Amino acid sequence: MSEWAKKRFWKETTYEATDGGFKVLLDGRGVKTPAKAPLIVPTEAMAQAVVAEWDAQDEKIDPSTMPVTRSVNAAIDKVAVQHGEVADMLAEYGGSDLVCYRATTPEELIARQAEAWDPLLDWAAETIDARLKPVAGVMFESQDVDALSKLSEKTHSFDNFELAAFHDLVGISGSLIIGFAATCDLHPIDRLWELSRIDEQWQEDQWGRDEDAAEEAEKKRQAFMHAYTFFNLSKD
Repeated sequence: MSEWAKKRFWKETTYEATDGGFKVLLDGRGVKTPAKAPLIVPTEAMAQAVVAEWDAQDEKIDPSTMPVTRSVNAAIDKVAVQHGEVADMLAEYGGSDLVCYRATTPEELIARQAEAWDPLLDWAAETIDARLKPVAGVMFESQDVDALSKLSEKTHSFDNFELAAFHDLVGISGSLIIGFAATCDLHPIDRLWELSRIDEQWQEDQWGRDEDAAEEAEKKRQAFMHAYTFFNLSKD
C-alpha cells in the first residue's frame, strides 16, 4: 500500500519476521510507506504497535490515530535517505541548547533555571563527557568544540528509527541535552517535559494561564511523549 486509503479494504492485520526486521501484512500483503518502500520495522514490539493501529481502524481510515505508523514512515522515507543531514541538524542544537541560555532577571527565575538545568549539564558532562556552559542572556556564545563533537558523535550513533524519535525529542523540547536524557531515562518523561517548560511555567505563574497557549503546549507534550515511546519501541 503506497498511500493512505480512505476506506478499510482488508480483514486481517498481521506481521512476520523478514530480512532486516518485521513486516506488517494486510491480508497477507506487505504494507508500503508513502514513498512505496516496504514497511519493515526493527523490533517485534514496534511491529505489534503498528498492527494494533491498523487493526483498530474502522470503515474509514484515520491517520491521526496511527502515530507509530507515521513515525515509521518518517524513519524509512525521510531519515533513512538523509541520516547524516538529520543528525547534523540535531547536533547543532548543542551550540544553542535551551538549558544553556539563562535569564538575567529576575532572581527567582534565574534560580529556578539553575535548579532545573544545572544538573542536566552536570549529567551530560559525566555521562557523555560533554561539558556545556550556561550563558546569561540571549546573545550567542560558542561552546567547547570537543563537547560539541562528543554530542554530535552520539547523535550520529542512532539508527534511522531512533533518530526519527530523537528528532522530535530534541525539536519539541529545544534541547539536545533533554533529548539525550530522555533516551537514557535520566528522569521520568513527564519530568523531562516539565524541565523543558521552565520559562513557560514561569510566565504562567506570573500572568496566569492562556488557554490557547495551554492547548498548543498539550499538543507538543503529547508529541514529546509519543517520541519517547517510539524511541523505546525502536530498541531491541
